[in-house]
Amino acid sequence: MELRIQNLSKRYPNGTQALQDVTLTIKPGMFGLLGPNGAGKSTLMRTLATLQEADSGGASLGDLDVLKDKDAVRRVLGYLPQDFGLYPKVTAEDLLTHLATLKGISNARERKQVVDALLQQTNLHHARRKQLGGFSGGMRQRFGIAQALLGNPKLLIVDEPTAGLDPEERVRFHNLLSEIGQDVIVILSTHIVSDVRDLCPQMAVLNGGKVLLTGAPEDIIARLDGRIWKKFVDKAELPKLQAELPIISHRLLMGRTLVHVFSAGAPDESFAPAVPDLEDAYFATIKGHLAQEPASGVQAIAG
Repeated sequence: MELRIQNLSKRYPNGTQALQDVTLTIKPGMFGLLGPNGAGKSTLMRTLATLQEADSGGASLGDLDVLKDKDAVRRVLGYLPQDFGLYPKVTAEDLLTHLATLKGISNARERKQVVDALLQQTNLHHARRKQLGGFSGGMRQRFGIAQALLGNPKLLIVDEPTAGLDPEERVRFHNLLSEIGQDVIVILSTHIVSDVRDLCPQMAVLNGGKVLLTGAPEDIIARLDGRIWKKFVDKAELPKLQAELPIISHRLLMGRTLVHVFSAGAPDESFAPAVPDLEDAYFATIKGHLAQEPASGVQAIAG
């Protein structure tokens, strides 16, 4: 089963073009949707989750029309939105049991088995009788995944799932998503580059409502070989360099500013070659350098 998205567009009443001719084909496994805040990621996720309408275009999940067969899609969909509410005085076991009933698991014995299995899978069984209001951020996110997995979904959508998690919980959540992603289509929508790098064999970069680039992370990174140059500069030098060179990123490191420049050759002898990574690829794409150069194994769409 594949998820096919064709020319999907959405404009809000305030004039914001949230999606513009988005076209993607997503196969089973982990798929990373990477983009800055406001890129249109949540709009796309909510549309695929049947929570809002598109203006034009289409999407299909196997034989299902995502935009028309909403009830059928919901039966095979799991969704973890960026912000979701929980009843703070209800235990994890009781709420998951209630949600399982709403999902159509009517047999009590089967429902208990499903709830127990999901709490074990998300490492929450020990806290099953704890009120949700006492859960940490990571435990809340794992509970969110547990409810999203009710009914054995064929498509799982998770929107910014690791934002705000501490490093230990983030690793635990990564491991959980990797396990789930072996059997179903999992769309990971995020602005955190390392989440996509660590989890996703396929990805797309979305910005301004447009798909700028799709492909395997390693193929995209390979296109930057010999094109990323680095240099430490004083902070006061940065505005001048930004006006003169295609700087794709800069950050403080050991009290000085490290800049990365996209260039076919060294801008001058003071720059050293840098080993490119997915963060370089992401920033180069957002700034329009990669999206103009299609290559084998990578689709590029000029913005």
